[in-house]
Amino acid sequence: MRIDQYLPGFAPHDAIGNHTLQTRRVLRQAGFKSEIWAEHILPPLGNEAKPYLEDPRRPGEERVLLYQSSTSSPMAGWLRSRAEGGEPLIGHYHNITPAQYFARWEPHIAAAMQEARQELALMAPHVSFSFADSGFNEAELVDCGYKQTLVCPLLVDLEEYHRPPDRATLDRLRRRHARSGAQWLFVGRVAPNKCQHDVVGAFAVYRRVFDPGARLTLVGGGTSVQYLRALERLVDDLELGDSVEVLNAVGDAELLAYWAVADVFVCLSEHEGFCVPVLEAMELGVPVVAYAAAAVPETLGGTGVLVEDKDPLTVAMAVDEVCRPGPGRDHLVKAGKERAAEFSLEKTSKQLLSGIEAYLTD
Repeated sequence: MRIDQYLPGFAPHDAIGNHTLQTRRVLRQAGFKSEIWAEHILPPLGNEAKPYLEDPRRPGEERVLLYQSSTSSPMAGWLRSRAEGGEPLIGHYHNITPAQYFARWEPHIAAAMQEARQELALMAPHVSFSFADSGFNEAELVDCGYKQTLVCPLLVDLEEYHRPPDRATLDRLRRRHARSGAQWLFVGRVAPNKCQHDVVGAFAVYRRVFDPGARLTLVGGGTSVQYLRALERLVDDLELGDSVEVLNAVGDAELLAYWAVADVFVCLSEHEGFCVPVLEAMELGVPVVAYAAAAVPETLGGTGVLVEDKDPLTVAMAVDEVCRPGPGRDHLVKAGKERAAEFSLEKTSKQLLSGIEAYLTD
């Protein structure tokens, strides 16, 4: 049997792209034929996938189509037509950000997100079974009319986070840390739903009340230029100077250096379907302070500090508690690592394969 995967964008250093590669590995190791077909294939992944419009129909070959769903794409309509032609279609839903978060900043992106939500509902009658990264995502599928669903987290190779960090970057950051205060870190696209502005506001209060030498690093490529500009203006208005560093996406080894010096991971995002950086923080022993929204509490599994509102002083006080050396911090680090182990590649691969085999034998 053949199980081929389809995704709109196939990019390096991307959680869904990495998940797709890991899924192909699981399928092939289980004896399935499996290829990846994509709409947009970014270097250096040209040898890992082919343009989906070149995918031929395969009369007489037993095949299942697996759609990695997260954004709007003509691929959705193309897959519906294949399903109507008799090819079994299953899915894995990675969440779609609600359009309301981008309407103010990037109306064209908001329109694309609204279209993606509509496509998700239109796919429901044609998708016979779908995975979801989290219970939060699964609930969205059920609301859209999906009948058969199963939670299976993203396949993430946690061992990749234990490779050596970039030595020059690590040495520079350690020297800076030695002459400054607590190091705040957030990793994720600069996007309105991720609410980096709230992190900056809480950080400003933290510096004034608890630790004037603290530093904040925000790592992640920008999704909204307008939001990024507003974020930079906020840093200036709060007179935070160079204590806040906003970086584009960095290389894996460089990012590991930032993780190595971080004292706390602060996530005030309002909409996450899973939040891989929370998993990274737990695996790397960085305590998490997070806003209790969307899938973040589910991913944390009770191992971080959740805040129910984003009042800057409330967040600052939570970070102050977490950054103090002692049993409380030690417990968070230990619990986080134990929670991360529940998402080991061995366990999630078995979950994925078990779900597929159950679907095939149903």
